[in-house]
Amino acid sequence: MADKILTCRDCGAEFVFTENEQNFYREKGFTNEPQRCPACRAARKNQQGGRGEREMYSAICAKCGRETTVPFRPSPDKPVYCRDCFQTMNRNRY
Repeated sequence: MADKILTCRDCGAEFVFTENEQNFYREKGFTNEPQRCPACRAARKNQQGGRGEREMYSAICAKCGRETTVPFRPSPDKPVYCRDCFQTMNRNRY
């Protein structure tokens, strides 16, 4: 397998899809080649927020009663646990 020259669908620049990158894609089960050059992929990721700050919500732990924050909107019909209680429950589960 050799390096491939691909064309970015956003900026039209050519970029190299290296043999190592191709192996990585195959190991991960990706069937499509990248459509964007590394610069456009990074810009798109930043534009979409990437893994930036998550919105956090306040909640009261159903087990210990402490106030906590969670990365999802709590539902009144499901219990929410603080990090400590959640980890303790998961350790006891296995």
